[in-house]
Amino acid sequence: MIRFIMIQNRQGKVRLAKYYAPYDAADKGRLTGDVHRLIAPRDQRSQSNFVEYQNYKLVYRRYAGLYFCTCIDMDDNELAYLEAIHLFVEILDAHFANVCELDLVFHFYKVYAILDEIFLAGEIEETSKSDVLARLDQRTSLY
Repeated sequence: MIRFIMIQNRQGKVRLAKYYAPYDAADKGRLTGDVHRLIAPRDQRSQSNFVEYQNYKLVYRRYAGLYFCTCIDMDDNELAYLEAIHLFVEILDAHFANVCELDLVFHFYKVYAILDEIFLAGEIEETSKSDVLARLDQRTSLY
């Protein structure tokens, strides 16, 4: 199960965070700093995208200046979540036509809608890019 999904920039500012397990405000602040300290200095070419954190695993991937990170249980499949992160980024890129950090900031409600289409209750729900994009088009036609 996913404990949280977090997108941070290189400076450690959170651009998106969704928690599927209960955390209080102090824990969320500590998690933000811990995640950034663990994944920011890592070299993508020589180190894996998986880091153990407390009793969980952090699965992350860096795209341009953003770190997309999920915290999962120790017995979950890391590669499935790594692919889910990639799917999420592909859908963001298709929906926003070359997504950038400012799209995440100014259109956060759309980003959360995309996230909710892919993940449900801490599990991967949808893996079809075309299905998610079709549902997003239906949603935007309602406005």
